[in-house]
Amino acid sequence: MSGQVGVVGAGTMGRGIAEVAALAGFDVVVWYVAPETGESVAAALQRSLTRRVERGELAREVADAALRRCSTTAELSELAGCALVVEAVVEELATKRALFAELDRHLADTAVLATNTSTLSVASIAAAVRRPERVCGIHFFNPAPVMALVEVARPAGASDATIEAALAFARACGKTPVEVADRPGFIVNALLFPYLNGAVRMLAEGVATAEAIDEAMVGGCNMPIGPLHLLDLIGLDTSVAILDALAEATGDPAVTAAPLLREMVAAGRLGRKSGSGFFGYEAR
Repeated sequence: MSGQVGVVGAGTMGRGIAEVAALAGFDVVVWYVAPETGESVAAALQRSLTRRVERGELAREVADAALRRCSTTAELSELAGCALVVEAVVEELATKRALFAELDRHLADTAVLATNTSTLSVASIAAAVRRPERVCGIHFFNPAPVMALVEVARPAGASDATIEAALAFARACGKTPVEVADRPGFIVNALLFPYLNGAVRMLAEGVATAEAIDEAMVGGCNMPIGPLHLLDLIGLDTSVAILDALAEATGDPAVTAAPLLREMVAAGRLGRKSGSGFFGYEAR
């Protein structure tokens, strides 16, 4: 795949996707909402790339070239020249549908529109545009610059050309794409979140301490990280939102968020990003 790439959303996922695409050689336009976000996006990208240079992962000239390929805008119309746009905003169907409808008015008929959702129906988002055959899911994992997997979701009505373009984009970014059906949670979250939710219930029931639960899953199942540390990394608020979306879509009690998880979110204990969750973290 060639051409300019648009990223709609300037949060953690949006910035990560932009970094990955820019390092792959794409010119990237990042759309943001808040007026102050433009400068903060550029600064965050520069910090991330600089850390990778300091760790010896990237040459300075490679990082600088990637940064030059990134630009920011508050106008969706400035994404008109993009061959592919990846949306990475809040997990709210109405918000995504409204964005897709507006993007559809600006983009060329050949452009691919992709959502980074893993919990919402891609087909429901695609229904907001004139060309649903050009819509698919491209689900990067957090942190996008590190995680190798990308789930490419095919909703009903998506064309083969759209899916091939999405797969080609993921490969060009150095990722390993897998094609999945448009089902709640796709592969990873559908399997992962019942497990994570179960770990929280186990902790609440006093079966073991948080440390013991994580040590058991790392040592006994060869997991790279324990479930409670992983929830802290994902963000407990994000995790509750994913569980709620999965529960609404499937009715599976295994993904009904554990009360302890909701209590922690209400108390502001969101994981790494707040400095405390199931474990404590130094200020970032």
